[in-house]
Amino acid sequence: MTAQTILPANSTSSGGFDVANSVRLTGTNDYFHKTPSSSGSQRLFSFSAWVKKADFSTGVLFSSGEADGNPNLALYFDSSGRINMYSTQGMQYITTRVFRDPSAWYHIVFVVDTANGTEDNRQQLYVNGVRETVFSTSNVIGQNENLSINTSAYRMAVGTGVDDEDYFGGYMAEVVFLDNQASPAASFGEFDSDSGIWKPKNVNPLTFGTNGFYLNFQDSSNLGNDVNGGTDLTEVNLAATDQSTDTCTNNFATFNAAHPALANATFSEGNLQFASDGSASTQNPASSSIAVSTGKWYAEFNVVAESTRSGSYSYVGVAGTATWLSAANNAYYIGNQADTIAYNGNQSVYSAGNEVDNSETNYANGNIVGVAADFTNSKIYFHVNGTYINSGDPAGASNGYNIPATAQSFYYFGVSVFGQNASWQANFGSPPYAISSGNADADGHGNFEYAVPSGYFALCSKNLAEYG
Repeated sequence: MTAQTILPANSTSSGGFDVANSVRLTGTNDYFHKTPSSSGSQRLFSFSAWVKKADFSTGVLFSSGEADGNPNLALYFDSSGRINMYSTQGMQYITTRVFRDPSAWYHIVFVVDTANGTEDNRQQLYVNGVRETVFSTSNVIGQNENLSINTSAYRMAVGTGVDDEDYFGGYMAEVVFLDNQASPAASFGEFDSDSGIWKPKNVNPLTFGTNGFYLNFQDSSNLGNDVNGGTDLTEVNLAATDQSTDTCTNNFATFNAAHPALANATFSEGNLQFASDGSASTQNPASSSIAVSTGKWYAEFNVVAESTRSGSYSYVGVAGTATWLSAANNAYYIGNQADTIAYNGNQSVYSAGNEVDNSETNYANGNIVGVAADFTNSKIYFHVNGTYINSGDPAGASNGYNIPATAQSFYYFGVSVFGQNASWQANFGSPPYAISSGNADADGHGNFEYAVPSGYFALCSKNLAEYG
């Protein structure tokens, strides 16, 4: 069960605050930290962040405490997808609800006021604008308890525990810490009057206090920049390529880590990199987190590593709902099933189980395979490093391949790998790798290595609201 999410788009709301960037955290060893130089409140503070999970392991959003973890406090997702509010000073609240949707943005607000006379108000949790009131565990903080925060004795961290473990894997945007302020969710967001979707609002007017900070991740050369003007947070194992345009106001597709039939496969880079270890004689499919039934859409796939052997290749293309949602679909590859079509590394295009072309260019490691899919006219086009196979011209609607019909009418972009070591990166508009040229679609969305064909768009919520 999940909270209300930001899909398909909060871009349909009237007006509102637009979030330009997020940071992509791998869940391994990248995070931010800061040790206060001055003392603030140890009893009163608020933390707010918009997050999009990429994995299902334990991941800390915010922590403070000593390096050995004792004492400390933390706000984190546990491995079951529940949200935990914890402190060694006695607080332990664990939600009954679970939050496991890797395609959704959640807004999390954590408020502590140990001076409050009402026990349950000393620690508060909001998800997408609504206060959580049902917990499987609820151990309250003692009144006027000083917590492990806001002095030079304690390090604050974003994306990890204070003892550098339980790293958060996914995306974070609009990260705010308010010192000496008990600010509810309405301080950071609002419900759209038209759609009813919870959306962010400008936090600049808020009072940040002595050790407060605001991370908007708009400076790729300094992702730890405190926009509020305080001391910047120190970045650990983060680079400019970890800045993303996948945000709570424009949600981009990724690979779907919740795919039901994966064997010996892993995801990384915010679910934009997919790897198969080659140990299973089955297909490892990776599908996009967003499906479409109409419109024209463009994506690029970077061949990180492709160690093919006789009869084993990766397939890149689109597949209908019936194939992707089948619990047994790791027995199939894209192009083999009735509702699929794909291009592989053996000069071939397969459609609904038939080889419809076997005289095209091979792709190789380091190449980028582009996919332009026109679901309105049931045509698809493939390119290798910008040159379309079969002399295809998606903008001119010529020499495309027919997309097989599907009764369910929705299609996913994806890659399937059979019995080999292979790794692919997806770029649906927010790439996990450096782009040397930089090409957006006609509406200015996305960042691609090669030109987006005229009339085609990046797979993101703002475009879905208009063209999907």
